Amino acid sequence: MTYSIDLSGRVALVTGASSGLGAQFARVLSRSGAAVVLAARRTEKLRDLRTEIEADGGDAHVVKLDVTDPDSICSAVAHAETEVGTIDILINNSGVSTTQKLVDVAPADYDLIMNTNTRGAFFVAQEVGKRMIARSKGAAPGTFVGGRIVNIASMAGLRVLGQIGVYCMSKSAVIHMTRAMALEWGRFGINVNAICPGYIDTEINHHHWKTEQGQKLVKMLPRKRVGQPQDLDSTLLMLCAPQSHFINGAIISADDGFNV
Repeated sequence: MTYSIDLSGRVALVTGASSGLGAQFARVLSRSGAAVVLAARRTEKLRDLRTEIEADGGDAHVVKLDVTDPDSICSAVAHAETEVGTIDILINNSGVSTTQKLVDVAPADYDLIMNTNTRGAFFVAQEVGKRMIARSKGAAPGTFVGGRIVNIASMAGLRVLGQIGVYCMSKSAVIHMTRAMALEWGRFGINVNAICPGYIDTEINHHHWKTEQGQKLVKMLPRKRVGQPQDLDSTLLMLCAPQSHFINGAIISADDGFNV
């Protein structure tokens, strides 16, 4: 017996889709049949990803989004729904970090991380959630009542790590945000869950794993390895599947056992 997840007819908005995990999330959702809306500040990279997805037979669209700007959030979501259709799946992925001791964190550093990772994630989910709730109440059109929201948190939201304390704080807030949204929005058929990735090798940090410091970190990991973006594919698809209606408020670690 085989089991497949078919997202045909669904529209998925992926924030932070210009690189790394966001780009991979968009690829895997497209391969499962969803029309994907690629959102980020750097639209030139989004256009390259759209070309790649379309060459693979997928349906991809680009919107400019700055999650730290409420007007940009409203505009991007409205644009996406006008061009592609009502959003059924949100992958709330935008995130930034700085590396420094807590005593060295400046207000600008703190605001950058919190405004992107926590405040931005909240208001993106709120804007999409409002529209999902309206459809559930019959106050707005849509072929799919309910929805799936997947917040990308981090193992750092579950376990404090040195030199990235504010990042840990921001992702811990995302975890509690996920539970709060699941509690309030579950009655409308909206399932809100979070993935907490461990160390993942992306183009942003790839060089680090070759350094002496990076190798020391790898040796500290349970299985002496870092993950690849595709290692999160199955978890993402499970949470986005129509069949996942009984999974709500889950915080899923995908960290190769780092938090055990």
